[in-house]
Amino acid sequence: MRSLERFPNLVTMFFVRAAEKGDAPFLWAKQDGAWTPTSWAEVARRVASLATALKAQGLKPGDRVVLVSENRPEFCIADLAIMAAGCITVPTYTTNTERDHTHILENSGARAAIVSTAKLAQTLLPAIVRSSTCEFLIGMEPLPSTSVRTLDFAELAGDADANVMATAAGVAGIQRDDLACLIYTSGTGGAPRGVRQHHGAILCNVEGCVDILTTDFGWDEEIFLSFLPLSHAYEHSGGQFLPIALGGQIYYAEGLEKLAANIEEVGPTIMVVVPRLFELIRGRLIKAVEKQGGIGKKLFDKALELATRDRLRLTDYPYKIAIDLLLKPKVAKRFGGRSKALVSGGAPLNPEIGQFFSALGLTLLQGYGQTEAGPVISCNRPRAGIRSDTVGPPMKGVEVKIAEDGEILVRGELVMHGYWRNEAETERVLRDGWLHTGDVGHLDEAGRLKITDRKKDLIVNDKGDNVAPQKVEGMLTLQPEIAQAMISGDKRPYIVGLVVPDQEWLAGWAAEQGKAPVLAALKDDPELHRALMAAVDRVNAELSVIEKVRRIAIADEPFSIENEQMTPSLKNRRHAIRAVYGERMDALYRG
Repeated sequence: MRSLERFPNLVTMFFVRAAEKGDAPFLWAKQDGAWTPTSWAEVARRVASLATALKAQGLKPGDRVVLVSENRPEFCIADLAIMAAGCITVPTYTTNTERDHTHILENSGARAAIVSTAKLAQTLLPAIVRSSTCEFLIGMEPLPSTSVRTLDFAELAGDADANVMATAAGVAGIQRDDLACLIYTSGTGGAPRGVRQHHGAILCNVEGCVDILTTDFGWDEEIFLSFLPLSHAYEHSGGQFLPIALGGQIYYAEGLEKLAANIEEVGPTIMVVVPRLFELIRGRLIKAVEKQGGIGKKLFDKALELATRDRLRLTDYPYKIAIDLLLKPKVAKRFGGRSKALVSGGAPLNPEIGQFFSALGLTLLQGYGQTEAGPVISCNRPRAGIRSDTVGPPMKGVEVKIAEDGEILVRGELVMHGYWRNEAETERVLRDGWLHTGDVGHLDEAGRLKITDRKKDLIVNDKGDNVAPQKVEGMLTLQPEIAQAMISGDKRPYIVGLVVPDQEWLAGWAAEQGKAPVLAALKDDPELHRALMAAVDRVNAELSVIEKVRRIAIADEPFSIENEQMTPSLKNRRHAIRAVYGERMDALYRG
């Protein structure tokens, strides 16, 4: 059985694998309709060249470099080169607004930035102009004329000579405790917080994942399909550094609309995914089977029935044989024909989804984690017995204990060193060596972790993106039309809101409309709804795609201490509001 060496840092791990793999293909991307590879050796040369160029521009060890790019080979090259130069990568979402970029540039104190396209540069460049620290911008593609000093990625990341390669590969001075990247995640106060992930945190995650692969599946020539944002810790660790550790290959998907076709073309052995993908695929499979009808639909329905049973009845065996011979091969083909495991994380997975894919012959593993923990804390594994209502046992090298109030606490090398320039939040979540996750759960008799509740208010949508409700709600209540607001969207495809109109504004609006200013009578008025939605859309113009409020409902009355919808400190009691308006808000996702 193969085992993973203990590396001092992520860059050394990469250069060791590159030396072993040589001219074998590593990174794949579509060019002119065809998958085109970049070899390990070529990536190593480009990483070395860019690292040398960054140092030649005056960057010093510990300097931060913002990286704004969709998933593509250049992201991996840039990320590794930044670290090889002794600097710290600050990967940011391509959906970030100008204000988000401004906050991250200023908070991180980044001295440089790398961007992939002119389109993404449109929101980044104004933030750089206002930045007090960012000195230059590197473009993977041609950038528009600007007052900002710009450099060409292709020129800086050209083929390196032997001396440059030797210098870049000699990164022994970087230790596991040294900072590798700052990954910004939404905070409860609204402004994104920089999670200080050190090399050892990501390496610990990678080592735990390799342990699962080697003991439960076997480590072979692994093929990954990357489509979750690499600015997300889940994809950054699991979709980039895990393949590097395994000496695997990474294909970069063309986008969600082409993902199904890409899966069939590439045939990934391992996929790192979020629940939303499974929900989409499940929906398409059900529609396809229903359209087909006949024996296919009968087998399909029987497969789902068998999945929910603890044991087979004697009369079930003919169906099981038919399912194995006819249905499962078709499903396997849709996933490329060589899938070992589909690993779901980033958001809670409905147990029914797990049962669905298990019935169709696919191995679906649900994991649990946080950016503050590398991010993977636990994961289902076949040898421990997969239970779709759990997130599996803790990973190798990870300690989990349950506090007296049920909160899940985590300890190990995977835990962050704290939030960047935010001692108060660091002290709140890191106490006595334990990360306080803010989630509530328990360990079952087999040592598998089960999440039962979330202490924190952070919304996690069905794609695993985090949305801080206080930020959006605060912006909504700055509008003259809106006095109070609560947004919702946990495990949902988009954000919806419940709003309370400002009483003074409502009185003026009602007078103009010739209506009585009684909220309970006006809550279903379409004209009032349009007027309030116009205010929401003004806010939406300042929000990223994942934060936008798509639909709203109007409350019957203001939130107050008296009706128990506010705390004495005048904060929304989310559960109490949800108890009253839950059905109304859920209805916003229908029709």
